Amino acid sequence: MDNRDEVKAFLSTRRAKITPEQAGLVHYSRNRRVPGLRRSEVADLAGVSVEYYARLERGDLSGVSESVLDALGRALQLGEAERAHLADLARAAGPAARPRRAPAVQLRPGVARILAGMTGVPAIVNNGRLDLIAANPLGGALFAPLFANPARPVNHARFDFLDPRSHDFWLDWERAADDAVAMLRLEAGRDPYDKELTDLVGELSTRSDAFRSRWAAHDVRLHRAGVKSLHHPVVGDLHLSYEVMKLPADPGLSLIAFSAEAGSPADDALKLLASWAATHDPAAPTPLKQA
Repeated sequence: MDNRDEVKAFLSTRRAKITPEQAGLVHYSRNRRVPGLRRSEVADLAGVSVEYYARLERGDLSGVSESVLDALGRALQLGEAERAHLADLARAAGPAARPRRAPAVQLRPGVARILAGMTGVPAIVNNGRLDLIAANPLGGALFAPLFANPARPVNHARFDFLDPRSHDFWLDWERAADDAVAMLRLEAGRDPYDKELTDLVGELSTRSDAFRSRWAAHDVRLHRAGVKSLHHPVVGDLHLSYEVMKLPADPGLSLIAFSAEAGSPADDALKLLASWAATHDPAAPTPLKQA
């Protein structure tokens, strides 16, 4: 992934999203040929010269200061994830840029024990490429449709865009697809040297129009907490809260735990799923009859 091209596309797409009204510009020409702001308007809002901003938008972030990045963030009204992505792009463009420490490829025994000990909630471990590298029994049962595909590693984005079952699994497939691409885009900014990520993006871009159009939008999104809504082939609809916990000692890995409010329909469904998981192979779910 060429960093210069990524910078150019990211800044130009952010600029196109901001209208003069949103930027608080009072006097501007109504006869505009470009969507969003002009380069000169972004430069004025950021307090830099038009020539300097043009250099940045041509993809050259080498040597840019944090104060300029902050000014660009304000001018382009970037969100937290977008600001982090811009900082990652600038870091990768710097003369001291180096590949990140290789991502962990397996769980340390201590993390594996913690995962196994979380018997009351589904829990999984993902890496930045959205590979699902580990799961406790209930987590494996929850994501059984992903494991049903024999391809390994199990990958959320590959499931979303290449497996037709994903459209039945996610109650809001569009949101799930948007999230997956936005997280991959954020990871690509953090580690442009990740060949496996580059290969994954290339595969999905070649095989999925839906992925390719989303990837071209250059949107990024943080994944920390929220609600996942899905239709499980065994227990039906589930609306589960999730929390993402980074594992600092294991580069790139995150533990994600899912829960439901006690006594809620989702809580009952999880208990039913736990009963099914105790006697079935999560890779081949079959409907469980309720008493």
